Amino acid sequence: MSSVLGTPLRLLLFSALIMLSWVRADFGRAENAAPLPDHVIQQFGHPPAIPAGPLPAHLQAAVRTVFVDSLARSDWTGPQAAALDTIARSKDPRLAWTIADMMRFTWRKAFFEAQARAALRLLEFEPQSLHLQREIMDRLIAWDIPAYPGYLPTKRAIFTQFVEGWDRLFVEGAIDWRLVTWGGVAIDDRPHGTTDTPCNCIPAADNPDVSRAEDAAWLKDHDVVFGIEVNGTYRAYPRRIMEVREMVNDTLGGRDLAIPYCTLCGAAQAYFTDQLPAGVARPVLRTSGLLLRSNKVMYDVNTSSVFDTFAGKAVTGPLATLNLRLERAGVVTTDWGSWKQAHPETTVLVEALALGRDFDFRNGRDGNGPIFPIGDVDPRLPVHEEVIGVVTASGKPVAFQRSTAFAALTSGVEITHETVRLKLDAGGIRAVDAEGSDLGSHQAFWFAWSQFHPETVLWTP
Repeated sequence: MSSVLGTPLRLLLFSALIMLSWVRADFGRAENAAPLPDHVIQQFGHPPAIPAGPLPAHLQAAVRTVFVDSLARSDWTGPQAAALDTIARSKDPRLAWTIADMMRFTWRKAFFEAQARAALRLLEFEPQSLHLQREIMDRLIAWDIPAYPGYLPTKRAIFTQFVEGWDRLFVEGAIDWRLVTWGGVAIDDRPHGTTDTPCNCIPAADNPDVSRAEDAAWLKDHDVVFGIEVNGTYRAYPRRIMEVREMVNDTLGGRDLAIPYCTLCGAAQAYFTDQLPAGVARPVLRTSGLLLRSNKVMYDVNTSSVFDTFAGKAVTGPLATLNLRLERAGVVTTDWGSWKQAHPETTVLVEALALGRDFDFRNGRDGNGPIFPIGDVDPRLPVHEEVIGVVTASGKPVAFQRSTAFAALTSGVEITHETVRLKLDAGGIRAVDAEGSDLGSHQAFWFAWSQFHPETVLWTP
């Protein structure tokens, strides 16, 4: 495939050429576009007309030629170019989903440019940046353009051509595969207990080594940690390590846990992976290498069941068939100095788990906004505003703006919503119920919390 497709690192280098060569066809705006929120129209404009039903036979053939045959033969020649032109002239914006999928893996300039022109023609908008694949997907998501019948098999054929192991994941389920894109890394498919084995992936850590707080001289007091308490046992997971690992399978306070961290959405979460229904083995969560609206897609390495990262619910595979939802544990985002002062008995992951790396993505990698497609964002808060999110006993998600809540709590103001009460914990914030029991809250960026919980209540003082 190296002659046509390959690493996405060159995508931005070639995308600038589109700006010079693309000429917009004026199709006008659709009269029958479905009603959309005002903030979507303001940011993205009106969507084009969207046909219904299956693709006509000639478009099905064009899709096969462009997105299946070109992969099988590893070439881009006249028949593929003619078929892509047929797609571009179809006025069926549903086909832009597959174009965006292929663009994520395309490096050859001519192929990338042709795909971009086709997608822009189908969606009828003028690009505003060099990040064309992201702009295309942002509009597809914001406009909620439906997928055409047969979309998933084509997407699966594209993605599984490039990363071994994804064939087990791309199956039907309670996940919107339209919104999934590649995060630029391979799947972590190592069995439990083998995470000392190097991999070409974001390497999860199983059963990590820990030390006492007084032995962690490598951590500075201002370093960010994610603090977890289970049955009176405390442990700190330094962000420096979690940015390298993104997933830890651990045991704390006599309970098994999985702790995913999404660097892109600023969220560390914790799920209990024991005390499950009879016959269900402990899920061992791993990073898939896939993203859903800039949120990590995690899966169980044993059953290949994909999980909703923010809900802890299996959405594909055998565990989805069992309707498995994992119980949450609370995560406090704070600094190491405050955590160890409040909980001097805490243990902490050892420095070696950082694999010699010392960086902090929050220092600017996505300082100008998310670097992967997210579509539209609930306009009540800025995209990267930090919130404390929790689900109430009635099942209603609620978000508390962290800065406002922290200021109120330090001033002695009580913050409650239904049965939820916020309290300060070691320089961070934890949600508890009326009896003080942990409710499994965690901190995240607003765009991520509001996407996974579009019906969320936003607390206001």
